[in-house]
Amino acid sequence: MARTRDLLRGAIRACLVTDYEPLIDVVTLPDTHDRHVLAAAIKSRPQVIVTSNIKDFPESALEQWNVEAKTPDEFMLDQLYLNGPVLYGAIQRVADSWRNPPGTVNDVLDRLERTGLVETAALLRRWKSPGWQ
Repeated sequence: MARTRDLLRGAIRACLVTDYEPLIDVVTLPDTHDRHVLAAAIKSRPQVIVTSNIKDFPESALEQWNVEAKTPDEFMLDQLYLNGPVLYGAIQRVADSWRNPPGTVNDVLDRLERTGLVETAALLRRWKSPGWQ
């Protein structure tokens, strides 16, 4: 987790949300331990909270903040439909970066599938043939 956090900080300078703590007591969620996530979202004004814990972010709790919750697979499918070639190119670059052992696009798609991006991986497998748009 620390490595992922460091990579995000290096790639996206404004990835950290600060000064959201006063909002924690204002929000209501089924699991009080998730309130900091919604508070940070309110502060940073995203359109989507991406979470595998979708049941703890019900629409009724999010709609007043103009935020919706999506699973990682739903979010990645949105990205694929918005700009499939860019996403496929990123997958290819990940495969190209694997050195020991070398990776292929299918290896990356297998890994995505194992982490829960089942529909995204399936759609990318169908679209990877030459000429897909």
